[in-house]
Amino acid sequence: MNIPAIDWSVFWPPVRLSLQVALLSSVVAVIMGVAVAWKMSRTAFRGKVVLETILMLPLVLPPTVVGFLLLVILGRRSLVGRWIETIFSSPVIFSWWAAVIASVVVAFPLVYQTMKSGFNGVDRDLEDAGRSIGANEWQVFRYITLPLAGRALITAFILGFARALGEFGATLMIAGNIPGKTQTVPTAIYVAVDSGNQPMAWAWTISIVVISFLMLLMTRQQARQ
Repeated sequence: MNIPAIDWSVFWPPVRLSLQVALLSSVVAVIMGVAVAWKMSRTAFRGKVVLETILMLPLVLPPTVVGFLLLVILGRRSLVGRWIETIFSSPVIFSWWAAVIASVVVAFPLVYQTMKSGFNGVDRDLEDAGRSIGANEWQVFRYITLPLAGRALITAFILGFARALGEFGATLMIAGNIPGKTQTVPTAIYVAVDSGNQPMAWAWTISIVVISFLMLLMTRQQARQ
């Protein structure tokens, strides 16, 4: 029985793409998560619970459902999809940007919930003290709230990165599995297992397990500090 050897020229492209997608999507998710969590933690309005439930939906929905909804919203037949294609002269579907969008959507709930907990843990008296000496809301956020929630910010980024790194279902739905273009580690593992290439499947699996372990270890260390 011939066992296929690991082809390192095939191994590295999905790893590089996964890291690029995870890094960019986690940065975007953190920026969005910080903005929304700050607003939601500091304001009360009718329908807030419903809105928060909608924001958290990608955390519990099957990834294929998230992918299908994104496909409907961003597809070439949708208004949004046609607008994007007009602006950039190329559809977003089946591009690496589609993988980034899918990762942002699935990572956002974790980032949002982490940042909201961080902002809720900030002493409001310190914020009020800043306002009492003339600081506006942006200055209070920048110099008081965000630094005091710094640990939550780091944790949110790590969790968002790890979640984006492991995204599979939604990515496969809207980005596909194009080697060298949209193939990430999770989709590469799926194809390797399906084709019976166990060495490559193990190589990619070990790589993503090691990276995810290190990211979660960093989260645990942050929590203990």
